[in-house]
Amino acid sequence: MSSQPPGLIRDPRGIPVIGHDDHLPPVPADRLSADALRRRLASPPAWTPAFAGDAARIGLTREPAHAAVLVALVERDDGLHVLLTRRTDHLKDHAGQISFPGGRTEPGERDAVETALREAEEEVGLQARHIEVIGRMPVYRTVTSFIVTPVIALVRPTFTLQIDPQEVAEAFEVPLAFLMTPAHHRRHRHEADGLSRQFLSMPWQGRDAQGEVREYFIWGATAAMLRNLYHLLSA
Repeated sequence: MSSQPPGLIRDPRGIPVIGHDDHLPPVPADRLSADALRRRLASPPAWTPAFAGDAARIGLTREPAHAAVLVALVERDDGLHVLLTRRTDHLKDHAGQISFPGGRTEPGERDAVETALREAEEEVGLQARHIEVIGRMPVYRTVTSFIVTPVIALVRPTFTLQIDPQEVAEAFEVPLAFLMTPAHHRRHRHEADGLSRQFLSMPWQGRDAQGEVREYFIWGATAAMLRNLYHLLSA
C-alpha cells in the first residue's frame, strides 16, 4: 500500500486556476506596521480561519506529528516583508516547495514557539536575539499528517542568514502588503483519487541569489496560512 495520502498534488502549477479573489479588499496599510501588528496580536478580535487543512477529509497512513513554523515579518524601510524558504528537492516531505522556516516538534520542547525558533536557526541561521514573537495562529493540519502551529514574529533587519543546504535551497522575502492583497490570490481545483480539493497560490516575481528574476510559486499550506493571516488582520 502506498504511504502517500490520496489526492496528493505533485505539480501545482499545472492545476487549473478557477478564480481570483480580487473581490476582497486588501488589508489597510495602517494595519501592516509593526506597531499595528503588536496591538492586533496582543488582543486579537474574534475571527475564524478560512483554511484549517485537508487532513480531516483524507485517509492518512501515519500518525499526526506536531510542528511549528515561524511567520517571520522582517522590518524593512519600505514595510514588513515575509521571510520564506524554498525547500531542497530531495526532502521526504514538501520537497521543492515554498515554506516558512519550521518543522517537527522535538521531544522536550515546551511549546510551538520553542520549536519555531529552533527550526528557524537550524534552517536559515536566524537567531532568537533578532526575533520578537508577537502571537500565534490556529493550527493547520496538512495532508502529510502534520499539525502545524504558525508563530508570528517581528524580525529586526540586523541578521545574516546562514542557510542549511541540506534542507533549504534558498531564502527570500516577499512584501507583506503583496501577500495581504487577495487580488494576488488564485484559486485552483484538483480532482484525483475520487477527491476534489481546492488550494490557493500566490505567485511572486522576485530575484534569486544570483540576481535573476524568477517566479516563486507560493501555494498549499504556506498560502493557506498566509490567507488565514489575512483574515486575522482584516477582522
